[in-house]
Amino acid sequence: MEQRSLGTTSILVSPVALGCWPIAGITTRDVNDTDSIATIRKAIEIGVNFLDTAYCYGVHGESENLIHRALEGQRREEVVIATKGGIHYDAAGKQVQDARPETLLSECDESLRRLGVDRVELYYLHAPQKDVPIEESAGAIGQLVESGKALSAGASNCSLEQLKTFHAVCPLAAVQLPYNMLQRDIERETIPWCIEQGISVTAYWPLMKGLLAGRLTDQSQIDETDSRRNYPMYQGEEWNRNQAFVARLRDIAAEAGRTVAQLVVNWTMNQPGVTAALCGAKRPWQIEETAAAMGWRLNSEQSAAIEQAIADRGPAAAKRLFT
Repeated sequence: MEQRSLGTTSILVSPVALGCWPIAGITTRDVNDTDSIATIRKAIEIGVNFLDTAYCYGVHGESENLIHRALEGQRREEVVIATKGGIHYDAAGKQVQDARPETLLSECDESLRRLGVDRVELYYLHAPQKDVPIEESAGAIGQLVESGKALSAGASNCSLEQLKTFHAVCPLAAVQLPYNMLQRDIERETIPWCIEQGISVTAYWPLMKGLLAGRLTDQSQIDETDSRRNYPMYQGEEWNRNQAFVARLRDIAAEAGRTVAQLVVNWTMNQPGVTAALCGAKRPWQIEETAAAMGWRLNSEQSAAIEQAIADRGPAAAKRLFT
């Protein structure tokens, strides 16, 4: 199975990563431990060795705890674990950003305990905190790398200037940002800088929370309590334009003998500077489908057809939230 270097490190990751946010059960319906553990194990079985989680994926660390249970009996050296610190839930269940050095250090220790490991391959700052200088957060993650608790450093949800400041204090192996066919802002400056610095880009929302997977054809499929209804892309005329766009992708995918999700993930993971696309899943069949985006390439005609469809779609409304 195809693997790529994480930044300039010797760590090798699959270009499809398993995003372990859905199994946390916070914004995802119909989650259960049995299916979640089976999903993680299926991912490893079919060559997805890159598991992406975070301290706040679950009010009580549900995602990290499930990874621990899923890895029992698995060979640890075959799995690359990335987790994040700097966001947690308070006693009232409210999400809190806290990127102070002491918090990052303590959250990493707790993440290692939950995961049942003595180190992770990649540790991200989940998001910068306005009143904490990012160089202080970077310094703490640098300490984690120096101590061996993390083999490499990452930063998520940061502006380019914040990434530059972080990198000057603690060399980055990876940055994690939203990126997909409809959200391409980071192509202008951030990705070129990452390529220049030898930093991997790990893209979240490659399927825009299911919008680009090709299965959502009617808004009635989305429950009234589903948080996706809060996103502009899921509302009004934006929804209609996106449905027309996905219909064009469906035709291209059919010509390629692939599903829409496979087409979209393949396009994403093969864009310049992108090392991996994070694909969330809560059932084994979901990661099986997106993992099949690996091992092949779009031909020139298919790539051109996709770019034309994106151009015809035009700029999309977006709402950036933490994951």
